[in-house]
Amino acid sequence: MAIKVYDMFLQTVLASIMGSALGHTASEWKDRAIYQVLTDRIAYEGSDNTQSCEDLSKYCGGTWSGIENKLDYIAGMGFDAIWISPMLLNLNDDYHGYAFLDLYQVNDHFGTDVELKSLISAAHERDIWVMLDVVGNHVAPVDLAYEQVNPFNESQYYHTKCQIEDWDNQEEVETCRLSNLPDLDQNNDFVRSTLLDWVGSLKQNYDFDGLRIDTVCEVHPDFWTEFSAAAGMYTIGEVFNGDISYVSQYQQYMDGMLSYPLYFAMKDVFGQQQSMLALEALMGPTGSYYEKFSDLYALGNFIDNHDNARFLNSQASWTLYKNALTMTVMNIGIPIVYYGSEQGYNGGDDPANRESLWPNYDRSSELYAFIQTLVGVRKSSHIADTSQVQRYASDKFYSFSRGNVLVCLTNSNDDETVEVVMTYLPFENGQTVCNVFDSSDCLVVSNDSLVVTMTHGLPKIYTLH
Repeated sequence: MAIKVYDMFLQTVLASIMGSALGHTASEWKDRAIYQVLTDRIAYEGSDNTQSCEDLSKYCGGTWSGIENKLDYIAGMGFDAIWISPMLLNLNDDYHGYAFLDLYQVNDHFGTDVELKSLISAAHERDIWVMLDVVGNHVAPVDLAYEQVNPFNESQYYHTKCQIEDWDNQEEVETCRLSNLPDLDQNNDFVRSTLLDWVGSLKQNYDFDGLRIDTVCEVHPDFWTEFSAAAGMYTIGEVFNGDISYVSQYQQYMDGMLSYPLYFAMKDVFGQQQSMLALEALMGPTGSYYEKFSDLYALGNFIDNHDNARFLNSQASWTLYKNALTMTVMNIGIPIVYYGSEQGYNGGDDPANRESLWPNYDRSSELYAFIQTLVGVRKSSHIADTSQVQRYASDKFYSFSRGNVLVCLTNSNDDETVEVVMTYLPFENGQTVCNVFDSSDCLVVSNDSLVVTMTHGLPKIYTLH
């Protein structure tokens, strides 16, 4: 009997050790909602700064401790995951983190190892998972002075210097430099094994839950297969391209991809008010997303990020922005909302789209409340693993359902009214459905139809009453 008890104890201990060594899987990530931050731009370590950062091309002073102090602000919108900037030491004023100088030193502008671990621990106490941004393609902009980079301090660790000029030439994309950043040669045994060992240590050393992988298409994809496996947690990659065939092929090598084809379509549909049939082409019954991607639920949906001018920079309408945000959060996939969206930030191209969040932490702002409602509906309705069914598509109206949730979107102007008789519904006759954004907007299903009236261009989400 004592031996059996000991065996059970040993099994429990081993399970605990194995669990602590692995991050969360793609399946576990699919019901999360991610708030993307730039570590340098969220909050100071101490009291809030009352002045916005003026020089966005340099460090502004945000830290890991600052983010920890704003976890309740983030959780208040319903987010249960954050995506933080790369953590490694960078060169000079490279506040963004995407060009590491030392693979084994954290960026002291952001804080210490202890403070990073404190952020992760505090997040986990709130059931917020932490996704780290990682770079395996290139290093700091040292040109040919490789001796500055640890541990890749010799020319043998890099591809021969050349610049990416033809993005249709895949060999050039994978072996030449992006913005003159020295391009690592992952076929070099030392480079490959060192990067794999490093990424494999992140869970054990810091307890991260997932990884966002930068510049995926700039590296031969077989490396990413090993990299993702070594990580032992959910990985989502960046392929900055609108070509579905090109982007989707990389999902063979990692769990998910940032949904750039959908991003560009939403920018056209909501930002430029082009035909909403473009959404049907991607997400409809014969949509190319279902044909090309192997797992739509593992993709990351977004309408803003640090690499593109914010939506509101080229389209000032908050109404259209609300439609785009609704598509982002309710569409199949994992929603990612870029910091500052909840405060109506409208910065242009990098670095103007990387504003300091301080001093704008207004939890009563219109968009903060809107996002809070969106994320809340997504979670309370448990739609993360439900199929997405297109219900109606036209130039100015697009609708789909997830379970018993009916999403209605429009790209019409504020002074327009769009009325649609919907006969393909997830509801039954006699059922009452109400709009989550307006409790007085309730409809009864009659003759297998609903008459949906979109007024003032606002999105609607109908749920059973």
